[in-house]
Amino acid sequence: MNEKIQQNEFPNLPARLAGLGELAENLWWSWNPAARMIFKSLNRQAWKESGHNPDKMLKELPVEVLQQAAGNADYLRNYDVVLSQFKKYMETRGCPLLDNVPDGVQTAIAYLSAEYGLHRSLPFYAGGLGFLAGDYIKECSDLNVPLVAIGFMYPQGYLLQRMREDGWQENITDTLDRDAAPISRVLSDDGNQLVVKVPLIEPPIHVALWKVAVGRVCLYLMDTDSEINEPWNREITARLYIGDIEQRLRQEIVLGIGGAEILDVLGIKHSVLHLNEGHAAFAILERIRDRVQGGMTFEEAFDQVRNTSVFTTHTPVPAGHDVFPFYLMEKYFNSYWPALGIDRDRFLQMGVHPGESQSGFNMTAFAIKASAYHNAVSKKHAEVSQHMWQSLWPDVPVDNVPIDYVTNGVHVPTWLEPKMMLLFNKYFVPGWLEDHDNPVIWELIEKIPDDDLWKTHYWLKIKLIDAIRERSRLRWAKDRANSSTVLAGGALLDPSILTIGFARRFATYKRSDLIFYDTERLKRLLNDRWRPIQIIFAGKAHPADDPGKRILQRIFNDSRNPDMGGRIAFVEDYGEQLAQYLVHGVDVWLNNPLPSMEASGTSGMKAALNGVPQLSIMDGWWMEGYNGKNGWALGHEEVGGNRDQHDAAEIYRLLEEEIIPLYYNVSEEGVPLGWVKVMKESIKSNAAKFSARRMVKEYIQKYYAMAVKSI
Repeated sequence: MNEKIQQNEFPNLPARLAGLGELAENLWWSWNPAARMIFKSLNRQAWKESGHNPDKMLKELPVEVLQQAAGNADYLRNYDVVLSQFKKYMETRGCPLLDNVPDGVQTAIAYLSAEYGLHRSLPFYAGGLGFLAGDYIKECSDLNVPLVAIGFMYPQGYLLQRMREDGWQENITDTLDRDAAPISRVLSDDGNQLVVKVPLIEPPIHVALWKVAVGRVCLYLMDTDSEINEPWNREITARLYIGDIEQRLRQEIVLGIGGAEILDVLGIKHSVLHLNEGHAAFAILERIRDRVQGGMTFEEAFDQVRNTSVFTTHTPVPAGHDVFPFYLMEKYFNSYWPALGIDRDRFLQMGVHPGESQSGFNMTAFAIKASAYHNAVSKKHAEVSQHMWQSLWPDVPVDNVPIDYVTNGVHVPTWLEPKMMLLFNKYFVPGWLEDHDNPVIWELIEKIPDDDLWKTHYWLKIKLIDAIRERSRLRWAKDRANSSTVLAGGALLDPSILTIGFARRFATYKRSDLIFYDTERLKRLLNDRWRPIQIIFAGKAHPADDPGKRILQRIFNDSRNPDMGGRIAFVEDYGEQLAQYLVHGVDVWLNNPLPSMEASGTSGMKAALNGVPQLSIMDGWWMEGYNGKNGWALGHEEVGGNRDQHDAAEIYRLLEEEIIPLYYNVSEEGVPLGWVKVMKESIKSNAAKFSARRMVKEYIQKYYAMAVKSI
């Protein structure tokens, strides 16, 4: 079909500024500082109140403000430059990395993920998996990779977090206003929103379709909140990671089978399917069914689909992989396996984990069996995954289990703070950003005077603490929060103090409270008269994770304890905006999960890019990133006995003997020269190596190009 998109109206826009509407509807602005400034300079307060959402801001601004901008010559010059850059970007065609494919082969890649972290105005993410997917499709846009993405519209998002006076996390629902977000309805030929029926699933489930423009990449989002659905089906895509096992299965049926059907209805021909985790693995079934309906045998269809499918696993913990009871699979797929040309046993066997054959239909086991290319997201994670899934290849030595790795990376234009980018622009070669996955580029960091780098970082630190204080003020003024809750939120933070950041999901294996292991030793570090530290915590526990909530409660209550000196802060409702402030503004990024349970860990990469050194366990990406000069590492060796006690003692030792003395050893000009040396090494050694550009190129070279050639 010829896709039609609802044109969001901006009735207040003067004709001279019509391009602002086009810009607002494409997230390209979110990773281009000059484009953001075009909106921000219209009205800084409106920009702030909109949550940096130009779609919402433009619809709420008084017409007089826009008319004034349309008559301002300085504003118009900047506007014209940004608009011309955007049009040039969108008109660029061709992806040299995928040029050498057989004639006549469609090179489009279909990318399916349960969540996408793109911007705070589209809260369709819960954590690192979503931000990895968001960074991935942004980089595919920048490289002009012919990729189309599929996911869910979650009107209720993940959860808004509020802390009760007793320190317990409250989960608050805040429904997205779809008409005040950078998202558009996909329309059918009759001018109504396109609604598609998920094939062969009874009772029927329908999805309404939305589109997000992510630069040159189209992200299509499915929404079951449609009047055509029965009331109980409308909730399928209401929020991320539903706890009920049957509803979870229905969600993954819609994501996989519905996602594949959406591509077919839209007429989007794709050669390669890339599954970001196992949630969307049922898309493989629908690709097989299409070929069987076209005349292939099941075996022929399975082989062709397998040879053109890529599966990325992110979960090193067995409990983190979805397994559905066989009776539920029979309930929803009893009319589906005949369409594949197979019987019940053959169908269910595709999802059996040989080591746990009675547990149910394992989505990861199925995805691995039905894809030719499978990868983990770091070198260490690949080793863990090879052991975890060796039973799928019982005759193969564990080191030869065919699970490779592509270490995660972060989208540099999104996560590099604009002030830091201006500093790099001043000392780097022109056009450096277009070549930012080249490690040689980052050697130029040594040209930056220590004083300039330190002043920029200190400015970002003040910006972070100001933002946290403003959050505390609003909790006090608007929500009438208890005074101790306001203090716990960071009202007493001091930018002159060594500041440690810890922000991630409050899952138990992350050991968020490890630094509290020896409370008296921690108090001495916090309250040292001459060389104190302070720690900023942020993160959410899953609504069903009571152990994670109890860890969070302990940290929150400790932050209100006067004995901690006001130097522990827990900042509520961790999301994309707060993440930006934290990875730009803290002095040290702390990461101490139980090894080897960290698959990769992209937050540390974002901090390192901005000159924030790591204090991290040797796990995930840090095993590849640490070089002895760019931060600090612990957990090098196997530990017998109490692992928490050992690792906490090592954290205290590193702080007391290395980190704190280095930070507070300043020159006469007030610059910690030794610290700045570590900052420079952090940027120089990690920026290119852990960029999304390097990551996307690896996926193309290792998997996409090979999959296309196998057709």
